[in-house]
Amino acid sequence: MLVLMLLALSSLIALPAIDRGLKDRQARQTALGLAAVARELSGRARYEGMPQQLIINVMNKSYLASRDREIQLPSDMKFGAIEGGETLEPNVHQFIFFPNGSNLGGRIDVATEPSNIAYSIRLHPLTGKVEVSRGNRQ
Repeated sequence: MLVLMLLALSSLIALPAIDRGLKDRQARQTALGLAAVARELSGRARYEGMPQQLIINVMNKSYLASRDREIQLPSDMKFGAIEGGETLEPNVHQFIFFPNGSNLGGRIDVATEPSNIAYSIRLHPLTGKVEVSRGNRQ
């Protein structure tokens, strides 16, 4: 009986930590995927010599990479704060990548629901560098 009580107690302690770790991993993978798309668009703009667009739709929880493929966030993920770029509609933002390697610059936050484990994707306007960081640091 004592062993069963110890197992139950240890599972009560361990399961929330495991769940939090899985949510953190999913948030990180989502942020890294979005950053990879931004880097791909930047490279494509330099290679093709034409500006490329990344369109974020906050309400649909999706982003559109250069008009050809829409990527949906996982069901328990959401966009947080979005800074920079251009606002096309109240919940639609556009980031443009230019052939000279620059972009409009800004920050896109993604977070888990409801635990709010957040990652930020930062687009540097002059250098074109794309960085991912945990939390919504500026």
